[in-house]
Formats: sequence, C-alpha cells, structure tokens
Amino acid sequence: MKFKSLQGVFPYLVSPVDAHGNVLDTVLGDLVEHLIKAGVHGLTPLGSTGEFAYLNWSQRCRIVDIVVEANAGRVPVVAGVAATTIAEATHQAQHFVEIGVDGILAILEAYFPISHAGVVNYFSAIAHAVPDHPIVLYTNPQFQRSDLSLESIRQLSQVANILYLKDASSNTGRLLSIMNLVGDQLKIFSASAHIPACVMLLGGVGWMAGPACVVPEQSVRLYQLARQKCWDEAMTLQRELWSINQVFAKYNLAACIKAALEIQGFPVADPLPPQFPLAGTERQEIAEILSRLAVL
Repeated sequence: MKFKSLQGVFPYLVSPVDAHGNVLDTVLGDLVEHLIKAGVHGLTPLGSTGEFAYLNWSQRCRIVDIVVEANAGRVPVVAGVAATTIAEATHQAQHFVEIGVDGILAILEAYFPISHAGVVNYFSAIAHAVPDHPIVLYTNPQFQRSDLSLESIRQLSQVANILYLKDASSNTGRLLSIMNLVGDQLKIFSASAHIPACVMLLGGVGWMAGPACVVPEQSVRLYQLARQKCWDEAMTLQRELWSINQVFAKYNLAACIKAALEIQGFPVADPLPPQFPLAGTERQEIAEILSRLAVL
C-alpha cells in the first residue's frame, strides 16, 4: 500500500464552538481557507489546540466534516482520535476515514495508568482499523498519563501504516534516541513554535502545532528555510517566534490561540468551559506580540 506522504506545517486547528455548544461552521471554514492561502501543508483538527478533551462526539464529527469539506482535497487532513478505550478509538478512526480524512493522529487518553502492552495494543488497534491510511503517533508526557516508551515506539514502528510520530516532549535527546532506534520507519513531526528548526536539523519532516494557526506564513517560511538548510536565517526566525510560545506557556493554550485568532478577526469564540477566556491585559500582551511579528 502506498500512503500519502505527510510533511511540512500542519496547524492544530481550534474548534470554534459557541456558548450553546454549536460548532461555528462558517468561522471554521474561513480559518481553513486562510491557512491554506498562507501556504500550510496540511490541517489537523482535534489536536490539543482543538480542545478534543472537551468536545462531545457530535461536535467532533461536525468539526472534521467542516474541515474536510472546506479543504476540498487541497492539502492532507489528519484528524485527531482520542479515547480511553480501544473500541471507541477504532470507531472514531473509521468514522473520520469515512468522512474523508487522509490520516489519523492517534492520541491515548487514560484515567488509570496503562501497561506497556496496553499502550501498544491501543495504537496498533487504531492502525489496523484503518489500514489504508497513515497513522501519526502522538506523544506528550506533559499531558498524557500513559506515554509511549522507546520500546513501545519500536514495536509500533513495525506496523505497516504507523509511519509518523508527533513528539511534544521538546526533548531533543529523546528524539535522537527514537531516530536511532527506528531509523526511517517513523518520520518525526515536532511541536510548537520553539523547536521545529532544531527538529528539522535532526531529520524531522515538519511540525504539527497550535501556534501555526496564529502565524501560518511565518511557520511556512521557517519550514522552507529549514528545507533549504539556511540554518542561520531559520534560527533567526525561530528566535523571533519564541515569543509566541512564551506567552502561550503562561496561560491556557486554547484560550491563547483563540484570543490571538479573534484579535486577527476570526470570531472563534471562547475556549470550552471550565476553561476561561483571556481578557484585558492578557489579550493586550498577545496583541503586542502579534504586532511585533507583523501579523497585525
């Protein structure tokens, strides 16, 4: 089976949902159009920035449906699948493939700790449920109760359609260990706006991150510089983009990115409760950073 290649900048899309729980179709569609025109290489609904943990099933389906329809086949769409059970995870993956996504970002939710075998079985089951589509493993030790160990990653790299790993650890030593362990069997996507150039230098293929929603053109430019091995220019831009991560680390991630998009004219609504929206000086701080980065 020949799978569609994934590489480049894949923004983690926000999920615009109003106070009554309705997905804001037009707003999300407009955001998709804006990002594609900015040159992004793919779209990722239902990532961390998409607040997947706060959405019900009908909202998740609607968001994926809107993104696929608005995209109209122009760039790959990789939808996040997250569940606490294998049955639910495989159901989500199969349904999103029926909607028309090009790949699956596989996320493990857990309340109780999961054994090594359980982690491997969870991700393997998702891959086997949609064998004709590439799977991106997601590892984020900051949020995940049961993360992927090196041995789990090695075993999962043997599954035919598990081809990518999105690493949000920001640990370049761990990334080198993964790359040395699995070679070309897994290609690496990095996270956020503070480390992609470093990961590209190590051999990564791009990044999946929420800040790319806010600074898509700068993110695409950074990717192009890295691909061209213009490392001095890439690192200059990387240092400039660090300010985005600094402010996002201070506050709730979804609230920050939604505030940044609203400042740019996208009425994406507040983060889903019990999260709180940013206000006052917090929004002003983000506006000043966007102005310095020439986004406004």
